[in-house]
Amino acid sequence: MHIREFAKSVPQKPAYIMAGSGEIVTYGQLDERSNQAANYFRSLGLKVGDHVAFLMENNPRFFEICWAAQRAGLYYTAISSRLTAEEASYIINDCSARLFVTSHFKADLAEQLVSLIPNVETRLMVDGTLDGFESYEEIRSTFPTTPLDDECEGADMLYSSGTTGRPKGIKPTEIGRAIGTEDNLYNILKNVYKFSQDSMYLSPAPLYHAAPLRYNMRAQRFGATCVIMENFDPETYLSLVENYQITHSQLVPTMFVRMLKLPEEVRHKYNVSSLVTAIHAAAPCPEKVKYQMMDWWGPILCEYYGGTEGNGYCAVDPQEWLSHPGTVGRAYIGVLRILGEDGEELPVGETGAIYFSDGKDFIYHNDPERTAESHNDKGWSTLGDVGYLDEDGFLYLTDRQSYMIISGGVNIYPQEIEDLLLTHPKVYDAAVFGVPNEDFGEEVKAVIQPMEMNNAGEELQQELLAFCRANISHVKCPRSIDFEAELPRHPTGKLYKRLLKDKYWGEKKSRII
Repeated sequence: MHIREFAKSVPQKPAYIMAGSGEIVTYGQLDERSNQAANYFRSLGLKVGDHVAFLMENNPRFFEICWAAQRAGLYYTAISSRLTAEEASYIINDCSARLFVTSHFKADLAEQLVSLIPNVETRLMVDGTLDGFESYEEIRSTFPTTPLDDECEGADMLYSSGTTGRPKGIKPTEIGRAIGTEDNLYNILKNVYKFSQDSMYLSPAPLYHAAPLRYNMRAQRFGATCVIMENFDPETYLSLVENYQITHSQLVPTMFVRMLKLPEEVRHKYNVSSLVTAIHAAAPCPEKVKYQMMDWWGPILCEYYGGTEGNGYCAVDPQEWLSHPGTVGRAYIGVLRILGEDGEELPVGETGAIYFSDGKDFIYHNDPERTAESHNDKGWSTLGDVGYLDEDGFLYLTDRQSYMIISGGVNIYPQEIEDLLLTHPKVYDAAVFGVPNEDFGEEVKAVIQPMEMNNAGEELQQELLAFCRANISHVKCPRSIDFEAELPRHPTGKLYKRLLKDKYWGEKKSRII
């Protein structure tokens, strides 16, 4: 399916609604505007396989630009609106974007970018203009609303949000397919999550991130209506579920934690019974948090595991999860493989590096070395995660390979400790990692964002240490706890642990002692 089908059958139906402003963009409008922009792109000489980039907040024009690039057969890169000019310009230049679009809301950043992206031929701005930028809306409106003669499917090329080194563009190998071609993710939404034309999909995360971008784009291929939050707020989220009778949504575990920490009278103020599927991913969800959410919302939480690379996809429904607590699911795309340090497959129950075979192909743009490192000699690919399979083929994550702690020869996986700390009523957020220890190589350090910063101190530190010792093996317990007013998290929930860890490792070139 494609938005053009719904522009014909239900032109007045909202394709998406901006939650804050209330602005509605119908399927008829989305189809016409994206056709106009696609015709403009062609007039600039952009052909199938060329590249455009854009950087903006959750803006009503965001999907017009996505669909214009998608139906013009272009690669398009959505860039985090929270980057510095240097960080953003690196991505714009690396992806060889010929056209760049931003918003007047990001005018300060846009002004800095002009001199940093010399190879960009065309610079546009929505909601206003600035020296060096032309008006996107004014130019778009001068082009025809009819489809391109050579209309075909483009593809997103998003950049990894790694915390070390430069981010890398994840480039799909397929582009230029016939309009309306189904893909793996579309079929997952149809067969696993039961999306349909009647779905109301609430999107609370930044649209430049892979999952919100791709799920909203696929939801619109069903003719569903998307409700887009400009920014996540836990109580506002609950009110939107009630007001719009939301049926589907995708969240990250930190959003669950923040909703659960609302006062009980606030949580139960809103009717969320319209929800039939709440999808979550991006980070493992603490089991206690998931049980609490299911007690509140019912058994509607569907978890998945996958990466921007799209090389594989695991999913688990609520009933399967209750029978296999802690799992992130079985493979729906690709075949799961657990490999030991020697590269050989490990038996059921043994922990090792997670690989997918028979999945979707990808490359890291301009980085053949990293592409090679992510694949083994059989062509299987990995996201760099660690886990194991049970006898039923369900996958359990234990950690990212790079953050495993080795203390006195014992492997310690921080995720379990973080999951425990997050259940403490005085903890808002938690990060656990290894820091240098002369005797053991590394020791376990926890950095906590307390619910109330004025509680930070020796008394809370001892309370949390005792809490850990009462619930997990002493070898896993933090040796010390520090406090921060806010942990460095990406808006999607990803924790930039390296930014914390580097403070404790100083100028050491190696993170292994």
